Amino acid sequence: MDWLFRNRQTGEITIAQMPNPALWIVLVGSVVSWVWHPPGRMGLNLDGLVKASLVVWAVDELCRGVNPWRRCLGAALLVYVIATVEWT
Repeated sequence: MDWLFRNRQTGEITIAQMPNPALWIVLVGSVVSWVWHPPGRMGLNLDGLVKASLVVWAVDELCRGVNPWRRCLGAALLVYVIATVEWT
């Protein structure tokens, strides 16, 4: 377990970190979508922005995660987004 969660840069245990800009876009966009339910094209654009930002965050974690846990989290979310995207 130590190997999985140990931060390779600081040596501390890292499970979660402060969100980066891409994850802030995901969080704010998701809250706006959940509260407001924007209609039509605006809702589709917001959903696209949230999913694109989630992909950016996931790829960033996959490539630059500070420990294997963060990299696995990025990989899992990338697989989730690809599996749930609507190909129309």
